[in-house]
Amino acid sequence: MGRHVVAALKRVGCEPVVLARSTGVDLVSGAGLDAALQGVRAVVDVSNVSSQRRSASVRFFTAATSALLAAGARVGVEHHVVLSIVGVDRVDTGYYAGKRAQEELVLAAALPTTVLRATQFHEFAGQVLAMVSGPVAPVPRMRVQPVAAREVAEHLVELALAPPQGRAPELAGPQVHELTDLARRVLRTRGSRRLVLPLRGPTAASRAVVGGALLPTGPGPRGRQTFDAWLRAPSGT
Repeated sequence: MGRHVVAALKRVGCEPVVLARSTGVDLVSGAGLDAALQGVRAVVDVSNVSSQRRSASVRFFTAATSALLAAGARVGVEHHVVLSIVGVDRVDTGYYAGKRAQEELVLAAALPTTVLRATQFHEFAGQVLAMVSGPVAPVPRMRVQPVAAREVAEHLVELALAPPQGRAPELAGPQVHELTDLARRVLRTRGSRRLVLPLRGPTAASRAVVGGALLPTGPGPRGRQTFDAWLRAPSGT
């Protein structure tokens, strides 16, 4: 997502400042943040952690968000925008607990802020398939409304350049799908003979996603690129 946001900013004539360890910034400790944010008008936070463990997710998002907000307030950042996930308050997983903590910090901040919840990206089905190897691919049953990552980045940039909204209308893709169907389409496109095994977990979170807890509940912006169009595009862009 970071590279998509940088590209979207450049397309509208903005000069992005990348906050990453490679540029001398540590979001968790806050090292290098004040210097990097000098002269920055808006922050677009798409930072992420790979762990699904509740403690690790909450720890990362709390530390990184707190450091970003504090540094932004010190140097005069005018708008803090963060990317979150549709359904994060209806599906209780460890990772989502961290995102909920992040949202609470941002919405309670003195700094003007905007939270955008978006649905899963088109890449999600492929990521699920990559988690397990072998001739049979277990894929959880869930209803999703995937959106192009590029379109999410473009919307984040639009929000960053607009007045703060607090909680913005949710962004979703143009169509609702079953994740197992999307996984089969990905495998067909790859020429793979792997079989998809639909799974329905015993947890409350599993039941929630089967029932559509990851879908938007109200009106809001919708992406234009369908999943099939994304599959046909070069490199899935």
